[in-house]
Amino acid sequence: MPAYAFEALNADGQTEKGLLEADTARAARTQLRGRGWVPLVVEPAAASSGATSSGTGLNRTLWASRVYGAAALAVWTRQLAGLVGSGLPLERALAALADEAEDERQRHLLANLRAEVNAGSSFARALQQHPKEFSDVYTAVIAAGEQSGALGAVLDSLADDLEARETLKGKLVGASLYPAIVSLVAVVIVLFLVTYVVPQVAAVFASSKRALPVLTVAMLAISDGVRNWGWLVALLCVAGGVGTVVARKHDTLRLSMDAAWLTLPLVGRLSRGYNAARFAATLAMLAAAGVPILKALQTAAETLHNRAMRADALEALVLVREGSPLASALASKKRFPGLLAMFARLGEQTGQLPIMLQRAATQLGNEVQRRAMQLATILEPLLIVAMGAVVMLIVLAVLLPIIQMNQLVR
Repeated sequence: MPAYAFEALNADGQTEKGLLEADTARAARTQLRGRGWVPLVVEPAAASSGATSSGTGLNRTLWASRVYGAAALAVWTRQLAGLVGSGLPLERALAALADEAEDERQRHLLANLRAEVNAGSSFARALQQHPKEFSDVYTAVIAAGEQSGALGAVLDSLADDLEARETLKGKLVGASLYPAIVSLVAVVIVLFLVTYVVPQVAAVFASSKRALPVLTVAMLAISDGVRNWGWLVALLCVAGGVGTVVARKHDTLRLSMDAAWLTLPLVGRLSRGYNAARFAATLAMLAAAGVPILKALQTAAETLHNRAMRADALEALVLVREGSPLASALASKKRFPGLLAMFARLGEQTGQLPIMLQRAATQLGNEVQRRAMQLATILEPLLIVAMGAVVMLIVLAVLLPIIQMNQLVR
């Protein structure tokens, strides 16, 4: 039965909003009048969800956001897995989650999903109606779970994957946050000293006919350069950033940029490990759910943000389609770590490919976390020392003329 969002006036003249199920909008209005309410707006839940998601007009286009963020989607999937796994029918599980949802947009989305399921649609097909909320990987796993009759177990493994992915991403962000803050603070302090403090001190010695120390002269030259040409440097940085964004919209340029990124000494290796871990985890989850290996490879490749590694994964797909083993296809692509091909070979030999791929994803993820923490541990003291050295040079450039004048007075 379709769901309708309504807005009505109650007997006290107050506005009431909510959802109700009815065969038609007219039947929904009849239900509201039966409660003694005056219906103002009655429309399908899907249309209402789109209209109320983030405003109207241009504001909705620019500021539209997902109903479920990455972390919220993992929690919701875990809740749904628990309800379905306990034997509750899918329609009743969706209704229970809709009743517990605190956000109106979530209630509208769940009501729409429930209406699609009640109308005879599969859960995966209902999810496909909302591509912004549910990725192709998500819907493919759900479809495989419905076909195999193990939807609860598949939802549980899907929730595990989402949580593991968010955990890895959170640790990487946490490892890079402190160095980024220190770098930003250092740049702000140095710019303040160079553009304000140094010129103020230089004005004190302007009337003096004495030759200034070399360090002071150099610092004054840097200060003049920053004050006179800093705007040009900032403009060039902005232009470079805009140019990079525009260039990444072209497939050929983005492929070249992503390939070059992977060759960088430190971050390149981290990027390869992170993408390989995500690819292995997605492939393991799809294979465990019963998705055919070719479709699983195609879907897992689409989850890779790095276009160079995505191209390698798609080339491996072609090799597998031609009859090559998965391990051999992955081993021929040097951008993927050898660990992934090794575990894939073991999985093919033992008949436990999903388990081995999941182990590979776990090991690769742990390695990425370890390297990221090591890099952050090294960068933190180096940044502090570098900041201290720059500030010390600026202070010396200011103090040396004062020391020189004191010696002359004596």
